[in-house]
Amino acid sequence: MSFGQNLQFLRKMSNKMTQEELAEKLNVSRQTISKWELNSAYPEMDKVMEICELFSCSMDDLIRGDLNISDECYSDIRIEEVEAFRYIKYAVISREPEDDAIFHVHRWAETLGVENPIIIGWDFPVLSQEQINVFNMHGYAAALILPDDYSCVNDDMEIITQKKQKYIAVTIKNPMISPFTKIPNAYKLLMTHMSINGIKHCDDKKIIDCFEKEYDSEGIHYMDVYIAIE
Repeated sequence: MSFGQNLQFLRKMSNKMTQEELAEKLNVSRQTISKWELNSAYPEMDKVMEICELFSCSMDDLIRGDLNISDECYSDIRIEEVEAFRYIKYAVISREPEDDAIFHVHRWAETLGVENPIIIGWDFPVLSQEQINVFNMHGYAAALILPDDYSCVNDDMEIITQKKQKYIAVTIKNPMISPFTKIPNAYKLLMTHMSINGIKHCDDKKIIDCFEKEYDSEGIHYMDVYIAIE
């Protein structure tokens, strides 16, 4: 990835800043910004440092990194107010916990008679170093969102209530095609946007820190990725 492409990516991620707006912030001409983005000219070191400070990135990432992970499989980033909801969850620690956890929650939905279940999932990080390094295990939690006023659950199912919360989100088209690239990159895309635009992560033990939701629409599979923000 070139300096020019990284600069263009950072500019667009910063509330779709125009070349003119960036030029004004750096006290240069719009033509200079255009030349930088086309790699036909390069800024002096003091301007590189200004760019890094403006976009909250390292010099190494700006000059040698590959920041532009956005492509046609990702939607525009958005901020959503997710209304309060209740859920029951099932966590698995294994080498491939995602399928096990989601399958188990689907079984719960069938048992409880929940039609068209909404299921979300997230990484479950409570593991020992031995589980991670020796046995290559990781954790994953899947949750069934309960319909309003639904309370017919078994005694071993704890109903958890999440309050209304603001999230930053992006949608992935066909996430299961190269999932080990597309899904981590979606999180990286959101965190880069947060860093550039000064959006702070919400660290609240009473809410789900981040989660994924899969669904189908018009024959296409999608995944929404959410990160809680202040």
